[in-house]
Amino acid sequence: MAQLRLNKDPMAGNKFNGDDEPRGRAALRENAETQRRSSARAIEMENLDGEDDAQFLRTEKRVPVRRSAIPKKARARAKIVLAIIAAAFGLCATAAAAYQYGTTSWRFRIESRDNIEVTGVQNAPRAQVIEIASKDIHRNIFAVPLEERRKQLEEIPWVESASVMRLLPNRIAVHIQERTPVAFVQIGQKISLIDANGIVMGMAATRQARYSFPVIRGITETEPRSSRSAAMKLYNRLVRELDSEGANYSQALSEVDLSDPENVKVTANDAGGAVVIFLGSSDFLTRFKLYTGHVAEWRQQFHNLQSVDLRYEGQIIVNPDVARAPQAQASAAPKKK
Repeated sequence: MAQLRLNKDPMAGNKFNGDDEPRGRAALRENAETQRRSSARAIEMENLDGEDDAQFLRTEKRVPVRRSAIPKKARARAKIVLAIIAAAFGLCATAAAAYQYGTTSWRFRIESRDNIEVTGVQNAPRAQVIEIASKDIHRNIFAVPLEERRKQLEEIPWVESASVMRLLPNRIAVHIQERTPVAFVQIGQKISLIDANGIVMGMAATRQARYSFPVIRGITETEPRSSRSAAMKLYNRLVRELDSEGANYSQALSEVDLSDPENVKVTANDAGGAVVIFLGSSDFLTRFKLYTGHVAEWRQQFHNLQSVDLRYEGQIIVNPDVARAPQAQASAAPKKK
């Protein structure tokens, strides 16, 4: 029991037991080492905790923000498309409303002939033009079949082309381009005007028109338009050649016979009377100048000069159609002046 009390007092141990001193120091050193290691471990854990916190903060910054599935450019384009669709819808709605108003409002109704304006009519029958245009009186202006009316107007022989236009709110404008006559034509017992394409137009509706054209013969009433067109091409070439040098020989013609395309016959008038000239199908100007240069001489030589055939080079046949006067059929060479 005394030994136990001595062990509980460390100072007594130091005094009475010399071996206990190294052991106490070793125990102290172990305690100090243990405390040091614990402190180091605690510091290390704090550092680790700091590193973990720092790593967590950095990771939070790198977390990607959740974005839309549609890219930004695509969204912008989609907005533009939607805006265009909305604008188009608005325009369609406006157009539908305007159409409904235009086709039903009384403001767009053609009330009378005073609402029809006709221009360009000089020789065409004006009453016929007005009759066609007046089919749309009391009709909405937007219901007028412009193309149909144009075709009906162009069926009038004098009308070469026509235009029909709407003039808002309730007027129709009709403009007529008339054909240009180039000759008279005798078909049966009727005399009419004809244009360069072979369209027979009848006589001018107004009496104020005055024309000085030769009369074309040799075109029949049943002749198709293609044949009349070919005959008129021959006539146009004849007139063009006769007037090519400025002498205007075509004004001396009173008749042109186109019944035979290979032998164009013209009737020329001068102070001595009318003479039928056979010009063939070419060299019209050369042959007609031969006639004008020698007609006075032929009249002196032949007292009854009715016709002359100039189709043959170096030979002139006078009165070839007069069979009962053989003395009048002679060959005469032109004299040089």
